[in-house]
Amino acid sequence: MPKPYLSRIEASQILTRPSLSSIAAVGIALAVTVVAGIFAEVQNRSVHLQSARVDVGEQLGLVRARLEGNINSNLQLVRGLVALIATQPDIDQDKFGRIASSLIGKHSQLRNVAGAPNLVVSLMYPMKGNEKAIGLDYRTNEQQRAAAMRAVNSGEMVLAGPVNLLQGGKGFIGRFPVFIQNADGSNSLWGLVAAVVDAERLYADSGLTDPDLPIDIAISGRDASVNDRTVFFGDDQVVAQNPVISEVVLPTGRWKIAAIPRGGWSDSPENTWYVRGLVAVCGLLVLVPIFIASQLYDQRRRHIRELKRRQVQMERLSQRLKLALDTSKIGIWELNLDTGELTWDGRMRELYDIGEKRDTSKYDVWSECLHPDDRERAEQEYWEAINAGGMYHSDFRIILQDGSTRWIRAIGAVHTNIRRQRYILGVNWDVSSDIQLKTRLMTAKQSAEDRNRELEEARALMEYHSLHDSLTGLPNRRFLDQQVLDPQSGQKPTALLHIDLDRFKHINDTLGHAAGDSMLIHAASVLNENASPTDFVARIGGDEFVIAITEPADHSKLAALAGRIIEEMRQPVPFENHECRFGVSIGIAIADTSLRDYGRHLLVDADIALYRAKSNGRNRFEFFSDTLKSEIVRNKQVADEILCGLERQEFLPYFQPQFDARTLEVIGVEALARWDHPSEGILLPDAFLKTAGELNVVPLIDRIILERTLWQSARWKAAGIDIPKMSVNVSAGRLNDPNLMESLDGLSFEPGSLSFELLESIFLDEKNDIIAANFERLREMGIDIEIDDFGTGYASIVSLIHLRPKRLKIDRQLVIPIIRSDSQRRLVASIIEIGQSLGIQVVAEGVETMEHAAILRDLGCDALQGYAFAAPMPSDRLIDFVRKGQWRKAS
Repeated sequence: MPKPYLSRIEASQILTRPSLSSIAAVGIALAVTVVAGIFAEVQNRSVHLQSARVDVGEQLGLVRARLEGNINSNLQLVRGLVALIATQPDIDQDKFGRIASSLIGKHSQLRNVAGAPNLVVSLMYPMKGNEKAIGLDYRTNEQQRAAAMRAVNSGEMVLAGPVNLLQGGKGFIGRFPVFIQNADGSNSLWGLVAAVVDAERLYADSGLTDPDLPIDIAISGRDASVNDRTVFFGDDQVVAQNPVISEVVLPTGRWKIAAIPRGGWSDSPENTWYVRGLVAVCGLLVLVPIFIASQLYDQRRRHIRELKRRQVQMERLSQRLKLALDTSKIGIWELNLDTGELTWDGRMRELYDIGEKRDTSKYDVWSECLHPDDRERAEQEYWEAINAGGMYHSDFRIILQDGSTRWIRAIGAVHTNIRRQRYILGVNWDVSSDIQLKTRLMTAKQSAEDRNRELEEARALMEYHSLHDSLTGLPNRRFLDQQVLDPQSGQKPTALLHIDLDRFKHINDTLGHAAGDSMLIHAASVLNENASPTDFVARIGGDEFVIAITEPADHSKLAALAGRIIEEMRQPVPFENHECRFGVSIGIAIADTSLRDYGRHLLVDADIALYRAKSNGRNRFEFFSDTLKSEIVRNKQVADEILCGLERQEFLPYFQPQFDARTLEVIGVEALARWDHPSEGILLPDAFLKTAGELNVVPLIDRIILERTLWQSARWKAAGIDIPKMSVNVSAGRLNDPNLMESLDGLSFEPGSLSFELLESIFLDEKNDIIAANFERLREMGIDIEIDDFGTGYASIVSLIHLRPKRLKIDRQLVIPIIRSDSQRRLVASIIEIGQSLGIQVVAEGVETMEHAAILRDLGCDALQGYAFAAPMPSDRLIDFVRKGQWRKAS
């Protein structure tokens, strides 16, 4: 049975329900809007994709043009150098460097340029950092031979890369064959010119690494081969995303370059939401009127529900606030600033320990509870907040009924109610535990600060000791580098004295380290006394000191200062009933302020001058000069060339025959070291022996000469040449080698056919057990011992008996004067008689005339050697010399 009536709410719901016709109209409008929106979306995306590919193509064209222009301009620059070399094939390093320096700079991406005449790199710019490339032979280098030969065979430039460079980074290498025109009009290969294009700079200058570039790029075609699909720049994913493709045309090939928009192709055009919004607006124009009536009704119902919700929320908030105040033990107070009436809640009474019966409506109740020490400050903060009409914040102590104290934190704010009455409302709570914790933290903080201060003082002390010598108190080498020689330091030295104590090691070894320390302290005091207040004195090594002059100084002043120091250092220094004497050697260098890092150069120059002072006799001073520097550079160059010569097997033996004094038959040869220098020809030992000794490679040279001599002896036997004896020089370093005998294992020679020649000055140390043991083992192997240059050292008859050599050679300085000097002839005769009496054969060196030969034969000399018969010669000439018997004609 239907209800006779409807409630108000049910009636309103019926009235607001939409009709079937309105629902149909809304559905049709909605369908039309959706279809139109989909069609507009598809068309918009198609137009967007075409526009994006056009934009990418324009950007790619610009990048490709810059890349193509940069790489071709770099190669074109090098072509100019190639053309110059073709007309001037004898170009040297200086000219090559000057021309190459104009090619390399900010206007190009060239990193270095190398020239390889005859396919061996000997020209380079810049040289620094590329020294290892000098001497590279393209014909033997496995890594670069193929590319180099491809350039030579094709006659065209070959571009390779990108490759990983030994100096770091990546680069493209262009190799240009250089041909020169011969007199008959034909062309011949001069060599190669190789130019390295820095890949990173090429990419950057071409805009490939520009962070603002709106496209992602990938480049393939390594070594300019367009068929090579290996991507050497960019991401492989670019090629897989339907990119815009172009080609970079190179002189010898092409690269393929592909691009997509930064981050990939976008499926959504920028105006997607604009189109969608337009469709939505059109739909809304149709749908909105239908829903207006229902929306108004729904809005009214929402307002009713919101009011009910807020009412419930207010009740809950009030309950929560009451619960929070009860559990937090926070007291609330309020003061009417117009009437002076103070209101406290029950929690405030508990905080201040005030009973229920006491009136708390007066201001005095609060002020009387304040601690006397905090009352003035607390009241001042309270009234300042009221007068300012702002926030109130204060921490203070109160005194409870039992006499104990409690810390209170008060927060409040001044406000005006709707009746224009001014109030200050606030809260109080107990913060005694917080204050106690804060007090402990402050105490801990103060303790930590005190500890940090102690640590800082200790660090400063450690820093001081790290920068100063603990014995003399002078600054040390680290201090010198940081405070004086560093380009950023405030003090700029004008000159530097590098001082080294002479005979200091002798004092240290004989009297002990305590004496040595005393001498160092004395030396430091002498230097401090002679240095001016503005000078800087430091100890930079065991017995090395430095005085850095900071005021203007000339040669005369520096010489006078060095002279005073040398003179005072000569004076005896007493130590435990001993008078110690030592001297100093000083190297002086004056600053070249045109150099940026001249402080570092100053120390090096002074050290070079000190080395010269020591080599000139010690106990003196020397100034650094360009001549001295040139000499050092030359010695360094010779040293480098010696090491290279050892690697290239440039050291070889020359042989000077030795003749029987009576029959003039060849009885042996002396192997003499020669250096077949690639540019200076055959060099005698005087040109390289001293530097080789400093490099400690003389034993290695001795070994090479010995091995080649034995190899040549095998050739002589095969050629029918009989040379019974071969004498090879042996250095002191080789004699002192405990592994000498092991190094001789494997050498093939007949016992008695090989002799080791020893300088007279290195064989007489009877206390050297290693040399004595090596002598004995050499005899057991069948190797004879000879004494070279006899008569110029300090040999004695006892030492000859101890050594028991097979032969001794009279030095040429004693032999040459025997023609004119009777006393010199008697001296040589005495040496011969001594040798004969000890059973030692005697060989005379320096036989320059047949008159020499006749006199020495009459004196009883066993063998002769000199230019009267033959000069030192290579093995091939020796074979021809012996076969033809040329010395017999001369005799």
